[in-house]
Amino acid sequence: MNKWGKISLGMLLSVGLLTGCGQNKNDNNAATAGNTDAPATVKTLTMGTSADFPPYEFHKVVGGKDTIVGFDIDIAKDIAADMGAELVIKDLPFESLLNELSSGKIDMVISGLSPTEERRKAVDLSDIYYKAQQAVVVREADKDKFATMDTLKGAKIGVQAGSIQEDIAKGIEGAQLTSLTKISEIVLQLQTNRVDASIMEGPVAKSFVKNVKGLVITDATPEVEDDGYVIGIKKGNKDLLEQVNKTLTRLNSEGKIDEYVAAASALAESK
Repeated sequence: MNKWGKISLGMLLSVGLLTGCGQNKNDNNAATAGNTDAPATVKTLTMGTSADFPPYEFHKVVGGKDTIVGFDIDIAKDIAADMGAELVIKDLPFESLLNELSSGKIDMVISGLSPTEERRKAVDLSDIYYKAQQAVVVREADKDKFATMDTLKGAKIGVQAGSIQEDIAKGIEGAQLTSLTKISEIVLQLQTNRVDASIMEGPVAKSFVKNVKGLVITDATPEVEDDGYVIGIKKGNKDLLEQVNKTLTRLNSEGKIDEYVAAASALAESK
């Protein structure tokens, strides 16, 4: 066989091998598509939260790494596990959470969310999973000065933007509101005398008072009906809503949520 004959034969063999590889790849794809035992794509569940709300959700250095923790996070992990999904957490400004949910950028909102009528119109809401009282936080020197809700009339009050606490403050006669994205920013406003008081959710207030010197909870108690906290789901996503409620029912029946609250509160108070 001459040089050109060998080259021609080599080219034919190469084409045959390439053709064979292509056929095997197609066959393998066909087999994978019809093979129920083939590894499935990992399913994700994206949670939107505002991680500045201890003990619900907050940043903590765990094992040398900044981590979002809290009992809302524990609940989200259970929901994802029951779905066989991987949990993805997005830390967002509280006031943007429902818009992100409605646009489909996140699957659910777990962030100390109260079930207001306005929210019910925008998104679907889960069953109530936790209830807590509201509290008024002030500088230690002002504890007696703001001992009742009446004494807050005309006061400068810091609240989280878009929260139920903002609605409570709006109902106080003459109150001057400072609405901010993060609770830590409100605490700074208190420390620097820019606001007189802040209305916070009970466990959140206790966490900050424990960790921030010079702040106390007053005897003033916001008189508001506590509807508890719920999980937000995009309108019409009935399957996810059903799964979320199923997990919440299980967690409540097992006493897990109370365990999560206690553990997260202890974690928030630890150095």
